[in-house]
Amino acid sequence: MVVAFIALSGCAKRETKNIDSKGIGIICFGDSLTFGYGANPGEDYPSALAKMTKIPVINVGIDGDTSTEGLKRIETDVLDRNPLLVIIEFGGNDFLRQIPPETTAKNIEEMIVMIQSHGVMVAIADVSISVIMDDYNKEFKRLAKKYNAIFIPSLLNGILTKPSLKSDFIHPNADGYKMIAQRVYRVILPYLNQNILSKRFKK
Repeated sequence: MVVAFIALSGCAKRETKNIDSKGIGIICFGDSLTFGYGANPGEDYPSALAKMTKIPVINVGIDGDTSTEGLKRIETDVLDRNPLLVIIEFGGNDFLRQIPPETTAKNIEEMIVMIQSHGVMVAIADVSISVIMDDYNKEFKRLAKKYNAIFIPSLLNGILTKPSLKSDFIHPNADGYKMIAQRVYRVILPYLNQNILSKRFKK
């Protein structure tokens, strides 16, 4: 595993659970935003993230999935792959289908508990948009704090209001996904670096 140590990455803001995760690579677990709807194959955010981190990144996003549907496939799509870090990205379709934020939070909480019980780091991607999804934003933050998970804020901030970064009304294009990947990378890099250090000190 090779992750660039750069001065600008700094130190992880706080200790995250399973910082010494022994798995391999990153799994991006979510819906169409993870799948890369609106862009060509290889232009999704997990593909861009793989180029930045230089470690394996697996895309297990499914277009149209809600958190309920995601929870049903967590064993085969996530846990059976022995990841180092799982990035959970759900909520957009829950909101569109008027699933209560409390239900979404309950599903994501189950995901977090299952993943962390396997000794794996978890990151929660915040897909809330402005005040219309404020309740979801609060739940994402609460869960990240409760379970010492990594919180990736404002995944879509400034993207859905800029036509040059969108493929349609609610999905980014290749440039938009690249911006998402950069946001994810900036947040998770200190934790990936800390993971490497934790393993070196244990040798």
